[in-house]
Amino acid sequence: MGLGASLYSGITGLTVHSERMTVIGNNLANVNTTGFKGARMHFEDIMSQDFSTVNGVGQVGRGVRVSTVYSDFGQGAFESSTEATDMAISGDGMFVVSPKGKDGKYYSRAGNFRFNNDGYLTDPHGYILQGWAIEQKTTSVTTTSSTTSSSSTRTVGTPTDIRLENFQSKPKATTNVSIVTNLDPGSSDNSTNATQPYFAMFANWNGTKDTPMASTLYGYSATMKIYDDIGTAHNMTTYFDPVTLSNSGGTTVWEFMVTVEPNADQRMLSGANGQTTSIGQGNTSAAGVLMIGTITFTTGQLSGISAYTLKSNGGANIKDLDNWSLADFSTSGYPVCTANFLGKSNASTAESTNATPIQVDFGMSNTNLSSNGGGAVTTGWAQGLGTLATTADMVGTNIGNTGYLPNMKAPSISALATQSFDTGGSSTLFQSQDGYSAGILQNISVSREGVLTGHYSNGEVLDLYAVTLATFTNKHGLRREGGNLFSETRESGPALTGQAGSTGKGTVDGNSLEMSNVDMATEFVRMITTQRGFQANTKVITTTDSMLGEVIAMKR
Repeated sequence: MGLGASLYSGITGLTVHSERMTVIGNNLANVNTTGFKGARMHFEDIMSQDFSTVNGVGQVGRGVRVSTVYSDFGQGAFESSTEATDMAISGDGMFVVSPKGKDGKYYSRAGNFRFNNDGYLTDPHGYILQGWAIEQKTTSVTTTSSTTSSSSTRTVGTPTDIRLENFQSKPKATTNVSIVTNLDPGSSDNSTNATQPYFAMFANWNGTKDTPMASTLYGYSATMKIYDDIGTAHNMTTYFDPVTLSNSGGTTVWEFMVTVEPNADQRMLSGANGQTTSIGQGNTSAAGVLMIGTITFTTGQLSGISAYTLKSNGGANIKDLDNWSLADFSTSGYPVCTANFLGKSNASTAESTNATPIQVDFGMSNTNLSSNGGGAVTTGWAQGLGTLATTADMVGTNIGNTGYLPNMKAPSISALATQSFDTGGSSTLFQSQDGYSAGILQNISVSREGVLTGHYSNGEVLDLYAVTLATFTNKHGLRREGGNLFSETRESGPALTGQAGSTGKGTVDGNSLEMSNVDMATEFVRMITTQRGFQANTKVITTTDSMLGEVIAMKR
């Protein structure tokens, strides 16, 4: 019995060492497999048998068996990739993929994903990477009585298939323009008007002509492209001209006029008789003029702004300054105007429900938008002397005293603001606008937070999806399914999902792939010890066989 037990002890040794060699061989076979996690086999002895000794009962072991096979989830090295959709996780998280049209989920560290012909981001098996859609959230940015939008992002809903169904980005209408200039204090007053010197350019503007403003009637102009709601570009030109004043007290004043092409201006206003009047499209001499006003400088630095926009026609000539009222402010404290490029109904003034107002920034904003008791039209405006000039026609009162010009209640000057210094001529220091036309997707990038971002031909950068990462309470309880995939089990517990960068999930590196974490040197050392263990167990069997031969030879 003892020699027979020795044979079977040796056999158990051969069995487990051969299985361990299989594990080592599988590790080495996958030494270049993307995202592969190696495994290690652990042994345990078989229950020992009691054996009588002079001191009582002893125990004799009966061999060895496999205790467990643990996966090694240690971090693998990264290799660079030219594909933006290749991703590697630095941390404990795992990608979540799902077969198309099924509820099953698999988990993987291999991040070699590609978009298929249906726009799904898939792994090599066609399983779709899961992520959260990112909503483009709108927030209010304009007037006291109307709203436009800007974008911010947040994830919404539950993880879903990552899919690009539309490779275009929507256009965005211009809602903010910035115009910062240096206006030469030595410029001559090219547009003059005896009764309304502050709006002489406006008096000379004729929107019914091909050239509404002659080049000899203004001191300086700045032009930029702005965009309407469908992404069509339009030229916006701002004209500047100095106003000749007497007894100005060390201040200088320039009139300004914000305009677009008269044929592109499709504003329509209701008159006193209830009829609708088309202001733009070259129908009136005021066509194309969006805002008029003044800019005041004290020793060359910006100190005041007034701005007027057309809010009604009053049943009279559109060019009458009585029709031009103090502009509304955006919530950022800048005066606003509107053009209604598409001819939408109820969209021709900043207060209109369907309007797309444009805030005009010369470098000064208003930090106090409260009403001064005169109603919403005068909200945010104040005047140092006399009655507040709520219409442009009232500005002509007491010509020469700039204290009668409206100004912002609590003006705040930007670091980069319009100025009037002697630099040898007028120039544009800075100008920008926030609109753009429709764009075509050009490429994709992935942030460390796992956010897939589309880069479009119009310059827009749009967040599309946030990749879902999963962790497990007991990751060693996961079941290997082949193909670099794992599935959850009762032992692993349910998947704990979250976005990259959150606690315990790790971060994502785009244009990278995680390599296998198998270390060949370590595996070869294990191979040597396994081989010697197997060899030793064969010696047990051959030696036991020799001993059995001696026993048989006792019977002659």
